[in-house]
Amino acid sequence: MEKRIDIQRIEPKAYEAMLGLEKYLSTSTLDKKLIELIKTRASQINGCAYCIEMHANDALKYGETQRRIFAVSAWWESPLFDEKEKIALKMAEEITLIAKEGLSSETYRKAKENFSDNEIAQIIMVTVTINSWNRIAVSTHQVHED
Repeated sequence: MEKRIDIQRIEPKAYEAMLGLEKYLSTSTLDKKLIELIKTRASQINGCAYCIEMHANDALKYGETQRRIFAVSAWWESPLFDEKEKIALKMAEEITLIAKEGLSSETYRKAKENFSDNEIAQIIMVTVTINSWNRIAVSTHQVHED
């Protein structure tokens, strides 16, 4: 893969701003495993191998199972996810694919039934943040180092 620019090095203030979002997310009341599943699923949709690998590994560190990580690409078909997780993953997909329809009224209604307003905001911000990271990593051909 062709080597491209290193945004962290050449635009450190932009990178610091992104890290500010991550600092905010670290205060989230959402389950850490759910956050990593959302990040993994959005990264799958966006084709970001760097972030898929990173967030699958982070999910494992938080106690997520390999089985559920493997199944997250077809969460709607899997009995491994509960209703709240499915709603959060549906939100993440609809927000990631914003040009398609955006966050639908039906999904938002279900989210309101299962999550507090703060949790809904946090799911949105997790999704927004990982989508930004995906776009940075894919655009710059970022490769995950072992």
